[in-house]
Amino acid sequence: MAFFNNKRFKSPKPLVDYKPETKTDISEKIDDNIIKIKETFKDSDDVVFREFVVGGENGRRMFLSYIDGMSDKALLDDFVLMPLMLTSREVKPDYEEIKNNLVNITKNSTLAVTDFKEVEKLEEVYLSILSGEAALFIDEYNKAIIVATRLWPARNTSEPSAETVIRGPRDGFVETLRFNTALIRRRIRDTKFKVKQLQVGQRSKTDVAIMYIDDIADKRIVEEVEKRIKKIDIDAIIDSGYIQQLIEDRQFTPFPQIQTTERPDVVAGAIYEGRIGIIVDNSPFALIIPVTLNAFLQSSEDYYSRSSITTFVRFLRLLSGAIAIIAPATYIGLISFNPGVIPTKLLLSIAATREGVPFPAYVEAFVMEFTIEFLREAGVRLPRPIGSTIGIVGGLVIGQAAVQAGIVSPIMVIVVAVTAIASFAIPNYELAAGFRLIRFLLMILASIYGLYGVMLGIIATLIHLINLKSFGTPFMAPLAPFEISDIKDSVFVRTSWKYMKNRPKHYDPQDEIRQGSDNNDA
Repeated sequence: MAFFNNKRFKSPKPLVDYKPETKTDISEKIDDNIIKIKETFKDSDDVVFREFVVGGENGRRMFLSYIDGMSDKALLDDFVLMPLMLTSREVKPDYEEIKNNLVNITKNSTLAVTDFKEVEKLEEVYLSILSGEAALFIDEYNKAIIVATRLWPARNTSEPSAETVIRGPRDGFVETLRFNTALIRRRIRDTKFKVKQLQVGQRSKTDVAIMYIDDIADKRIVEEVEKRIKKIDIDAIIDSGYIQQLIEDRQFTPFPQIQTTERPDVVAGAIYEGRIGIIVDNSPFALIIPVTLNAFLQSSEDYYSRSSITTFVRFLRLLSGAIAIIAPATYIGLISFNPGVIPTKLLLSIAATREGVPFPAYVEAFVMEFTIEFLREAGVRLPRPIGSTIGIVGGLVIGQAAVQAGIVSPIMVIVVAVTAIASFAIPNYELAAGFRLIRFLLMILASIYGLYGVMLGIIATLIHLINLKSFGTPFMAPLAPFEISDIKDSVFVRTSWKYMKNRPKHYDPQDEIRQGSDNNDA
C-alpha cells in the first residue's frame, strides 16, 4: 500500500496545452543563430552542425546544419561544401568585397544544386532540417539558404499485397510522398493535373498532397476537401487513415465513405473520372474522394479485361456480397422460426444432420461465425506462411472436430464456409468489414424475429445506404438516384470501352466527354 501513497501518484503532472511556436526572425549575427539552433536540437545526436570560414582569415563565417541519415551527404560534400571551399580561394582578400559580394556569389555561382530557397524565420529552418534538407547560414545575412538534400531510407515500389490482379500494372505506392506523386504524374501527362501540398499536424507537420485535373474535377468538391483538411487540428498524422476518419461525412456507419487503395492506376483512373486523390506522406495507401458503393465493388482489372468477362465477374461479386451478408441470418430464421418455407425433403435432411446437436441454430451460428473471425484475425497478424496454414488447417480441423463432437451440424459448417468464401470475393477490405458487421446485426435480428427480422434489417440497411453521401455524392449512385447513362459501368454490368464515351455523371465532372464520338466505330 505504501507504493500507491507515493507523491507522484497523488500529484499527476499538469496537462500541457501544446501551442505552435511564435515566428522568430533570423539574426544577422551568426553566433545568435548557432546558439538558437543548437539549443533547439540539443540532445539530438543525429543533427550535424558544421562551422567554416569562406574567404581566408578575414573571410566570412558560415554554418551548415542537417540531420544525418535524412540528407544526402555526397551532395552536400560535392556540391555545397567543396564549391564554397573553392570560392574561398577565388574571392579577393578584401573584407568589403567579401561582405558585399559573397552572398550573391554563393547563391548564383557557387551552390551547384538544382533546388534551394531562402527563408527568414527560424521555425522554417527547423522544419526544413527535420524534413531532410540542409540549412546554410552566412554571417551578417539575415536569411538562411535551404538546400534540397532529402535522401531518407525508402522502400522500392512493389506489387500491392492487398489488391492483387492478374492483368494490370504491378507497381504500388510506397511510404514516400514524392515517389507516390511521381507514380501518378507518370500516368497523367496533362498540364491541367494539379498537385496541392499541405502540411497537417501541429507536431508531425505531415505532408499531404491533393491531386485532381483542374478542368474535370468538380471545383466545389475540391474546395470542400481542401477546407476540411485545413480544419484538422491534431498533433500528428501517422497514416492516411487519420485523414480518412477526420474528413469523412458520417462517423457512425459501418460503410466507408472514402476509398483507399495501394494502386497508382486506380488513383489515376479515378482522377480521370473527375474524382480527387489524396496522398499522405509515410503512408502507402491513397485516398479517393468521392466514392460510391458501385466503385467499392469494382476492381482495376475490370477495365483491362473484356466487357463480357467483367460483367460476369461483377455479377459474381454482387451475389457474393449478398451471400456474405444474409446467409447465416437466413439459416437461423429458417431453422428456428420458419421451417415451413423449406421443402420437406430438404427439411428432413437438415433435421437428420442436426440430430444430437444440443444448441439451437442461432447459438451454433454465432459460435461458428466467431470461430471464423478468430481464424481470420489470427491469419492476418501472423507471418504469411504461418497465417495461410492457420487459416486452412484451423478451419478444417475445428470444423471437422465440432461436427464429430456434435456441437454443430454439418449444414452449419457449410453455411459458414460459403459465407467466408463469399466475403473474400469482395474487392475492398473496408467494405467487406462493413458487411461483416451488418451480417452479425442481421443474425441478432433473425434470432429474435426470424425471417421478418432479416427483412427488416435489409430494409434498414438499404435506407441507410440511400441516405449516405460521400462529399455530396449519393453513395448508391447511379441506382439511387437513378442515372441510366451511368449504368453502362455499374455494379451489374460493364459495357465495352467503345460505348463508355462519357464520364460518370454522378461525380459532376466539368468535362463529361471522355471519348470522341467517332472512336472505334469500325
